[in-house]
Amino acid sequence: MTVTQPAAASRAAQILSRPTSINGLTVPNRIVMAPMTRMFSPGGVPGEDVVSYYSRRAGAGVGLVVTEGTYVGHESAGQSDRVPRFHGEEQLAGWAKVADAVHAAGGAIVPQLWHIGMVRQQGQPPFAEAPAVGPSGLRIGADEATGRAMTRADLDDVIGAFAEAAADAERIGFDGVEIHGAHGYLVDQFLWEGTNRRTDAYGGDPVARTKFGAEIVAAVREKVSADFPVIFRYSQWKQEAYDARLAESPQELEAILAPLAAAGVDAFHASTRRYWVPEFDGSDLNLAGWTKKLTGKPTITVGSVGLDGEFLGAFVGQGSALKGIDDLLDRLEAEEFDFVAVGRALLQDPEWAAKVLDGRFGELAAYDAASLKTLS
Repeated sequence: MTVTQPAAASRAAQILSRPTSINGLTVPNRIVMAPMTRMFSPGGVPGEDVVSYYSRRAGAGVGLVVTEGTYVGHESAGQSDRVPRFHGEEQLAGWAKVADAVHAAGGAIVPQLWHIGMVRQQGQPPFAEAPAVGPSGLRIGADEATGRAMTRADLDDVIGAFAEAAADAERIGFDGVEIHGAHGYLVDQFLWEGTNRRTDAYGGDPVARTKFGAEIVAAVREKVSADFPVIFRYSQWKQEAYDARLAESPQELEAILAPLAAAGVDAFHASTRRYWVPEFDGSDLNLAGWTKKLTGKPTITVGSVGLDGEFLGAFVGQGSALKGIDDLLDRLEAEEFDFVAVGRALLQDPEWAAKVLDGRFGELAAYDAASLKTLS
């Protein structure tokens, strides 16, 4: 990559360095660390290496850290004993150290609260006997149930687990929470008609399918302070169904987002595989752009920022070449969205934000999938 000229470097710093607020939280700049599952927390406990991993990126200029997905306190929430949990005394003590270190480095931090639902394979830790549960007991792409359709008691338990995790996040010093409602995991399994075949109040049209997610948001909102930010991450695509869509038009998307916003979402994190791809015909707006237009809420865009290949290839060993960010800066300057989340580029280079803010583009390196194997 050629070294960016001073004027272009100055423009990047000017646009990305602007403090921006989500509810009561002022984020020092517009760069967000995207959540990326790392599996370096044995027993679900984040250790000193996890503390260093996040604080190093905050110290290098990331304004807001969104942690990797953390399992809420429900037995069916996950399927790895190396993915961190957001419940339990030892686990929360570890997370408190992470939050303190990020703050000391000058950044803000929110945990991503996660339940994987029907993605779970029974027999896996941390709770091997727990069943896979979902709206209809269906995995993506399956027509026959392989898990349990959630009962009213199941719904209440999971809603309570998200709310309790949010309350714990505020208690131990985090700056907000992000609810994981994307990528074909539990909340998204309710949102998408492909996995939600319910005939009760939680299934049917898009508004009914949003009911479970909205009830989680409302329960979280009730458990935390009024100025404690609640972020909701969602996507059109799903694991194993990359072409899936919740909405085929802005009108359909508004029907899904409006109940979530009314329930108390302060910002939306719109997950796409490539941020520059228009979401609907007839407009250049991406998913985050449409989300802001339809809800009036702050939005975070994400998807192959600074790279030319989408992130799913990383998991099969594919690297990615560098890609310029002029288009991204144009969209930020036009206020299409408010923040930009960076994933693999920050995984590859903890100093990515500092280099971009300083105009040191010539020092950036292309993404190497070997970065997934370390916690640097």
